[in-house]
Amino acid sequence: MATIRQIAEKAGVSPATVSRILNNDSSLSVTEETRVRVFAVAEELHYAKKTVTDKASFKLGILQWFSAEEEQRDDYYLRARQGIEDYCIRNSISIVRAYRSDANYRETIEHLDGLICIGKFSVKETRELIALCENIIFIDMSVDNREVSTLTIDFKTAARDALGYLKNLGHSKIAYIGGLEYASGTEAIEDSRKKEYIAFMKKNKFSTEGLVKEGHFNTASGYEMMNSILDEMQEDAAKGVAAGKPCTAVFAASDAIAYGVLRAIREHGLRVPEDISVIGINDSEMSRFSEPALTTMHAPAYEMGQHAANLVNAMSKLSIKTPLKAQLYCTLVERESCAKATGN
Repeated sequence: MATIRQIAEKAGVSPATVSRILNNDSSLSVTEETRVRVFAVAEELHYAKKTVTDKASFKLGILQWFSAEEEQRDDYYLRARQGIEDYCIRNSISIVRAYRSDANYRETIEHLDGLICIGKFSVKETRELIALCENIIFIDMSVDNREVSTLTIDFKTAARDALGYLKNLGHSKIAYIGGLEYASGTEAIEDSRKKEYIAFMKKNKFSTEGLVKEGHFNTASGYEMMNSILDEMQEDAAKGVAAGKPCTAVFAASDAIAYGVLRAIREHGLRVPEDISVIGINDSEMSRFSEPALTTMHAPAYEMGQHAANLVNAMSKLSIKTPLKAQLYCTLVERESCAKATGN
């Protein structure tokens, strides 16, 4: 049976667009030609939309830490969910979805055969969720509990590889632009990308002064943070305090942030990659179409979702009680936004 991802590849659109077209989402703005093409490809590939029915022998819950709006702004979590749902479609598994922001989400995910929790949950929430469902896995968060399975992306190694790539291009003035995340209210989550950046810069004796900015994992925040770095550089130069570029490269903690960085650099009259190189993490759908096309670390979020669904299914059917903690590696995707340093 065809998946949404297969239809997207053949139709030349994103999986998110295919999903919304097939679900007759009236808020989606696409041409009639695109709609017709997607439905034609779906029919050609014999795609059959599955709905939740009482006949399903396995009921899987998906609890999302973020809102539907946040999912649309950065397709990392969207791809993870699609991986889960495509697996469920192929295996006739019924899906129950809930958001942590829902007032009654605990009632929604009770009495399920399996549960996949996507995102960052607090210690208290984690304990409560483990008590709700025996066959549970957390993805995209490390849980300090030996009794529960987790599946994550190895962002630490991805950061090291991205920074090593920039270093090999001759860059030493490398800025870090990332985001802050909280499990619940004030419970801050340590970001392995930032931690690895600090360790890498220290090990190589590269300065980080004025080069670390943290905001939100979205394009608007990336734009504001890069503007801040460039504005500070211009103000210092005007005062005679410093001159030249504050950095020759930027390591953005996500592609969404990187898109804002690209725009800020362009609006300051600088060029990518001639003046400043930019590398992101995720390899989101739009990274191929940014200007210039974004060099990034591909994060296998879709595959993470597939593995998670398969694991929960196996845990239930085979009565597996031994927890599994696994990581998926990122790979470099070279495009057009990085070049050798010219003014380091």
